Amino acid sequence: MEQRRTWRLSAVSAVVGLVVAVASVFAAGPWDSGQRKAERARAAGSTATGGERHGGPSRAAPSASPVLAPLGTAAVAPSPDSGDDAVPRPTGAGLADALEPLLDDGALGRPRSVSVVDAATGRQVYGARADTQAVPASIIKLATGVAALSALGPDHRIRTTVVGPDGDGKAGDGDRIVLVGGGDPTLTAHPVKGADHPAGLRRLADRTAAALRKSGTESVRLGYDTSLYSGPDLHPIGPNENISPVTPLMIDEGRLDDSDHGPAPRSEDPAVDAARAFASMLRDRGIEVRGEPRPAKAGKSGKAAKGGKDGATALATVRSQPLSALVERMLTNSDNDIAEALARQTAIAAGEPASFDGAGRAVTARLRALRLPLSGARIADGSGLDRADHVSAALLAQVLVRAADPDHPELRPVLTGLPVAGFTGTLRGRYARDAVGRGVVRAKTGTLTGVNTLAGTVVDADGRLLVFAFMTNGTTDPQGAQRALDRMASALANCGCR
Repeated sequence: MEQRRTWRLSAVSAVVGLVVAVASVFAAGPWDSGQRKAERARAAGSTATGGERHGGPSRAAPSASPVLAPLGTAAVAPSPDSGDDAVPRPTGAGLADALEPLLDDGALGRPRSVSVVDAATGRQVYGARADTQAVPASIIKLATGVAALSALGPDHRIRTTVVGPDGDGKAGDGDRIVLVGGGDPTLTAHPVKGADHPAGLRRLADRTAAALRKSGTESVRLGYDTSLYSGPDLHPIGPNENISPVTPLMIDEGRLDDSDHGPAPRSEDPAVDAARAFASMLRDRGIEVRGEPRPAKAGKSGKAAKGGKDGATALATVRSQPLSALVERMLTNSDNDIAEALARQTAIAAGEPASFDGAGRAVTARLRALRLPLSGARIADGSGLDRADHVSAALLAQVLVRAADPDHPELRPVLTGLPVAGFTGTLRGRYARDAVGRGVVRAKTGTLTGVNTLAGTVVDADGRLLVFAFMTNGTTDPQGAQRALDRMASALANCGCR
């Protein structure tokens, strides 16, 4: 009887959740300065104590709780444990009954690492080899996002700057100017409008040309500075359609087509391409650019390249969207270029070299500062493309717990950026036949050959906010493994699990 009641409750909730999810996706747009409009509006109506209300006479229970998940409002605060709005806690035995039959699916490889945590208490309610280290694939981006937000704050913006080589803001040394890469992979050569859109190379050309004309300069040589990063620029996987060479200066992520996410042909030298495009734009604006752009250093001290007080020395500057928006975009589309850029921004903030090794150390240090369980973990890159990454399901579940913690509002974009099952990002094409999970599960996906992972949030049938991390390596049927993980997430949504 209890199972039938739970099934009916979840079915009704899921249907309503679908409607609201569609509305919220279109209302919010893909990103709005890092905070979904629907989520922000709903959060404004929260109680002063920060506890999201899941019941009461004015609410349309039982569908209210699952509806909050696609809106992102469950991220405002975990489910309350006391008072009129108290939500029943799941039990380990109840979760075992729901998940363990699904863990026997032959499509899942070994090891199988599972952690389900109650967001309100931060305690693991169910685990299966939860502390076992496994290759995470792209769900490592959850750690990258939390580390970057913790180190820099959600309002941080990445600058791309044009300076003179002597650092005084004037075109010197034979009228040479230098385009300084600040590490923004979303710098675009396409036309952009509005302050909340990604930084535009055209806008930077407008400002640079205006500054040069104001100083009476009509002819320049152009250099470009990529000294912000160190170490190899090729990811260990080598040239690949999933990621460009990792350089602090690029346009449109080094893509050679009109795409803005997913695999694409990539530039072999994104910095050169960006500098050439910038030179062409200056010429279009009446500034003569003599010769080909060449590598250069920005000023004697290189302050502009290294994040110093470049505002006083810049001829012109554009800034990226806020870090909160970059994190959301990274997670929604599983964007590898943004992930590696954010890992390096974390390294710069920590005083580490902006390299794969330095970024790995910096991200690890930020997670340690958040008191996350790092024993045995190795973070080798920011994107999860490197199979040298090894983390546990317990660690990634606790990363999500920190993002849901009302004491860490700066981390909330990690939750609002999670794809919505059946609707957005890397989950758009999944859960098509799953009425329980569709529109309710929000999760980051991870896929490499032989690796399938899923980690995110779900509101269960009782209205309890749970976070989960499912990891399996050694799979031979990727589609089957993916379906198995999706069924596990849906089981959490369908479960009161008491």
